[in-house]
Amino acid sequence: MKVLLKNGNIVFSDKVQKNDLVFENGRITFLGKDYTGQSDKVFDIGGKMVLPGLIDMHTHLRDPGLEYKEDIITGSRSAVAGGFTSIACMPNTKPVLDNAALISYVKYKSKESGLCKVLPIGSVTKGQKGEELAELRLMSEQGAVAFSDDGYPVSSAHMLRLALEYTKDFDGLIISHCEDRSLTDGGYVNEGKNASLAGLKGIFRASEDVGTARDIIIAKALDARIHIAHVSTKGAVELTRYFKGQGVKVTAETCPQYFLATDKEILEYNTFAKINPPLREESDNIAILEGIRDGTIDALVTDHAPHHIDEKRVDFSDAAFGSIGLESAVGLNTRLIEKGMVDWVGLSKLMSYNPARILKLKEVGEIKTGYIADITVIDPDIQYTFDAKKTFSKSHNSLFDGWKLKGKAVMTIIDGQVVYNNAKITPFGKE
Repeated sequence: MKVLLKNGNIVFSDKVQKNDLVFENGRITFLGKDYTGQSDKVFDIGGKMVLPGLIDMHTHLRDPGLEYKEDIITGSRSAVAGGFTSIACMPNTKPVLDNAALISYVKYKSKESGLCKVLPIGSVTKGQKGEELAELRLMSEQGAVAFSDDGYPVSSAHMLRLALEYTKDFDGLIISHCEDRSLTDGGYVNEGKNASLAGLKGIFRASEDVGTARDIIIAKALDARIHIAHVSTKGAVELTRYFKGQGVKVTAETCPQYFLATDKEILEYNTFAKINPPLREESDNIAILEGIRDGTIDALVTDHAPHHIDEKRVDFSDAAFGSIGLESAVGLNTRLIEKGMVDWVGLSKLMSYNPARILKLKEVGEIKTGYIADITVIDPDIQYTFDAKKTFSKSHNSLFDGWKLKGKAVMTIIDGQVVYNNAKITPFGKE
């Protein structure tokens, strides 16, 4: 089927230009003004923004083993509704994604869902225990795009060295959850004034900074690639900027919660604000915004972390860490445009181009003739109140529930098939 997207503001890698876009057999075949050829279907985009398909490098799908929170199918539905054509899922499932068979399971179930591309991230160590390397090369051969013990740091510096040396041999990527757990010391919110006021146990911010410094220094010594997950502190931004300037192969990501919210949220004992790393202070928000503006931070992710309501509606100390984020990401990240931190080209780089390059994904992340037709259409003018209960996720634990947002994905196209269009989801082959 030949499909025409007419009158869209196409977000290229260096400009935004009003063009027509045609795709056929899963590929972009035409970009230009006033397409006059035949087409089987026409969508008049009416000046909305047309971006390369959004890619979330950091999400949690809880499948296998914890499907009561989320599963690959429901997570994929939430992803396409949020405009994501690809999502990379973390390995902290039950059992942990630490072998090739489980990587194959995720790939198979993703394909069966007929929705977004699910890119599994394998565990660095067996069972995420930090004691023995997992089957890194075998997992890579089965489709793992990176490796992480996310939720835990690789606690042994020696083990991280082994992992970096081994993955360097096949150009694999370690995604590092940076934390010195001896400094975390059982805390669960940011250590500071608001933790004291609320009577909640704080996490010393140096825990993230020390972990960041250690992991980048080891990568530098080995000339290996490393990616820093969910940056939340001013110190982590400054360290990443410094080592990038030294030529270290380090990239970094952050999430909307770390530049839009602060630890004031905990004063109301809202357990949806209990996340890891914790919400920080305004000075950290400012540093992260500057890191986004100057390119220190390469990618925006959601860290989508679904939990059953019974794991959140408990005492703050007992509540699970995490907030869902797939369907609020666009409306939150467009605030960067309003703040003047980025333009549409810059936002596309943070949500599409850079994640594709970091994960070594081919022929996606840009809108170019011949590239795969993974496309996201965003209406930048839609204003709405985000209602977490109306999302496609199984879980509704959103920090941003009730926030007023502007900008929303209205169409998601994957491999040339429209899987989401104005709140209607159509899996592959079901149209």
